[in-house]
Amino acid sequence: MGRYNYLSLLRELAVTDFKLKYQGSVAGYLWSLMKPLAIFGVLYLVFTVFVRIGSNIPHYPIYLLIGIVLWTYLADSTTSALRSVVDKGDLIRKVYFPRVIILLASSISALITLMLNLMVIFVFLFALGIGVRLDWLWFFVLILELYLLSLGLSFFLAALYAKYRDFGHIWEVFLQLFFYATPIIYPLTIVPHRFQSLVLLSPASQIIQDSRKVLLGTGVLSSADLLHAPLFLFPYLIPLLILPLGYWYFEKSASRFAEEV
Repeated sequence: MGRYNYLSLLRELAVTDFKLKYQGSVAGYLWSLMKPLAIFGVLYLVFTVFVRIGSNIPHYPIYLLIGIVLWTYLADSTTSALRSVVDKGDLIRKVYFPRVIILLASSISALITLMLNLMVIFVFLFALGIGVRLDWLWFFVLILELYLLSLGLSFFLAALYAKYRDFGHIWEVFLQLFFYATPIIYPLTIVPHRFQSLVLLSPASQIIQDSRKVLLGTGVLSSADLLHAPLFLFPYLIPLLILPLGYWYFEKSASRFAEEV
């Protein structure tokens, strides 16, 4: 199978994965927008009316929405990728092709959903009267960083899950715990000052906080405010380290997928 055929297969698998998510549902593709908006609505109500954490944060609705959309992408993309090789077990046993195509197709499918959700964020920004700034270009660099982080994790998770199904449960629990360890629903300012830098060493926290800073402007702590050289580079280097290591581990494990899945 030539390179063009592999690209064609990648495109078909990515489109098919995206369509299968909403197959048989009445709302169809709207579910890709409704899920983060539903989570946003509940959390916004709780943390502005009952707990009142967000009442003192400028533009808290969009502040919260940015965190939810980016986290939802990271969680959904890695969870889908984790099962992608096992779900394609019949195809793997029948046809030879580079197994990495399965992971790339899954990641592209999740990226399509993210692009749809980002449109909602920009609609909110314009509705709140937040004007376009040149800084917004940096936001797309952060999205690239998020994609590379997700893809690197996906390589590890898919290979591990193919051999050890327990990793499905382990990753689910980890995501639940890490959700609360990441400043998504609460501002970083309520974290004790001595721990704020530690929180931003996580690429997920750094990406979310830097995205808020870029899109909303002043009033948001970013990695540049709290991390100093050489620690400033640490969260940016993690995705660049995880990606090649994850790819290496995935390719090393790929020869056994036909027997394991």
